[in-house]
Amino acid sequence: MKAQERDELLATLETRFDRNMHRHRGIGWAEVLQRLQANAGALKALSAMEATGGEPDVTGLDKAGGAFTFCDCSPESPLGRRSLCYDAAALDARKENKPQGSAVEAAANIGIELLTEAQYRELQALGEFDLKTSSWIRTPDDVRSLGGALFCDRRYGRVFVYHNGAQSYYAARGFRGRLSL
Repeated sequence: MKAQERDELLATLETRFDRNMHRHRGIGWAEVLQRLQANAGALKALSAMEATGGEPDVTGLDKAGGAFTFCDCSPESPLGRRSLCYDAAALDARKENKPQGSAVEAAANIGIELLTEAQYRELQALGEFDLKTSSWIRTPDDVRSLGGALFCDRRYGRVFVYHNGAQSYYAARGFRGRLSL
């Protein structure tokens, strides 16, 4: 990443951090910045999150390990990560009308992880997300082994978890990711 790109990304992240202090009470930007400047891989992942419309922001601090958590905080599922089936197996199984990719592999390419159901609910405690879209979440092996995958959204003031065939994809369904550093 070029110095100017890095500086622009850091400025964007700092502005978002300052505007959304409710997401990271008790965490100071100086400590986050220090960690970011020492981790080129994290900056690359955050840049990809930003470029695909994720609007990443700090959403927590692991007290035991001391890692900061960044999560996609865009109001709707990131626009640049929609119309994807769940994983590579689902993509391979589709014979017609294949999507351009899968959520699990796209997340891995960015360097982030899909949110679990618990993590998705934690994010929703910080704001209202996916009011018009939905997001794939990390699916337990027992569900995935039967051909299904899970996704979430927020409607009527509640967070809902649904199931679908892992091969399915929709223009309004993407995925949210998280990064720990």
